[in-house]
Amino acid sequence: MVPFVCRLPSAVQPSRMQQIVKRLSALSYLARPLALAFVGIVFLSLGATYFAIAIYRTSALPELFYYVTLQFLERWVRGAIFTVIGLIVLLFGIWRLSGMIVIPLNARPEGEDELVIGYQRANKLPKIAVISGGAGVLILASLGRYAARLTCITPVQDPVEYYYRASSLYHFENVIFVPPTPTQLQVEVELDDGTRHNVRENISHDEQLAARHVVSCFLVDSAGNAAASEQSRIFRQALDAIKQADVIVLGPGSLFESVLPNLLIPEVREAVQRSQARTIYICSLMTEPGLTSGFGVADHIRQITRYGGFAPDYVLVNAQRIDPDVRRMYEAANQSPVYLDPEDYEETIVSATNRVTARDMLIEGSVVIEADLASSVVQLTASLDHPGEGRTVRVLRHDPDKLAAAILEILRRE
Repeated sequence: MVPFVCRLPSAVQPSRMQQIVKRLSALSYLARPLALAFVGIVFLSLGATYFAIAIYRTSALPELFYYVTLQFLERWVRGAIFTVIGLIVLLFGIWRLSGMIVIPLNARPEGEDELVIGYQRANKLPKIAVISGGAGVLILASLGRYAARLTCITPVQDPVEYYYRASSLYHFENVIFVPPTPTQLQVEVELDDGTRHNVRENISHDEQLAARHVVSCFLVDSAGNAAASEQSRIFRQALDAIKQADVIVLGPGSLFESVLPNLLIPEVREAVQRSQARTIYICSLMTEPGLTSGFGVADHIRQITRYGGFAPDYVLVNAQRIDPDVRRMYEAANQSPVYLDPEDYEETIVSATNRVTARDMLIEGSVVIEADLASSVVQLTASLDHPGEGRTVRVLRHDPDKLAAAILEILRRE
């Protein structure tokens, strides 16, 4: 951050020499302090010279000293060389100093001139890695316009072509989609009733499993080999995206279908653990029948800690009030909002942010931030039994602009 100062006396464009004189004139208030500093430097130089002469005459010095002090030259030549070097360094320091803002304590505006003080901020855009899938990763892809590069690492069980085809409907900036492995793996979960299912079985729509939740999660290949995750090669581009990222975002998306599958890959998991980037988890808006039934915010964090080996630095939780009609529709589908449980609070944190009040909670080692992250949208639904009979319903979805604002606010914290 480099401060600067400018005056606006007229519309006439000053010449280069006038600009130089004007810049150096900013040091007028420092003339006396600089003069005193210069006198002090002269006396220090004289003192150092006498010490050097005394050492030279009374001690045996290495041969290197002969060349460093240019003793093979005439004394007046040596003096001229060191004087020129000193003047160059001194003038460069004065020039750099003139670029700093100089305001005396009793400064007052003169005439109609206006003193404008500003800052040149580093315009370096962050590199963001996203670990998610489904519609959630497409929602977050709009964050690419605020990033130098946004790399979306798609779930290991999904074909990356799906995301490129879907993204062609939008105009995402600085966004690339990368699969973690050359070959697709499958994700299986074990529920609390002991049954085992592939996450692609549409568990959330099975009424008989609606009250269940996942107790274990596995990666397998097409033959059901649980050791496939250790044998599969990893795309270097995915690991480099994590290594070079300034922030790693988990979600939004299904916990067991979009977020956790890639963390089951040892290389990906270890890369995230070693990364110096801040990690942000975007918590689900609603529970998923048969997968996260009964889960609260703390339960979602525990699953990431269990399978990822780390607790996210920040967790974003939707705090928006849900319309009663929308809530009833979700309840009919065996879903409920993912809220904070006061019993899970470990500590309340007052954060320095742009918000008027920012009281965040520490839960399971993560800073949990409540914010308005969602919007109600109208969606057309149809029955598989009667595809011609559709109806419109209002559903809750993560809002791209609200998510971007929340993530950027976190980035501004540090």
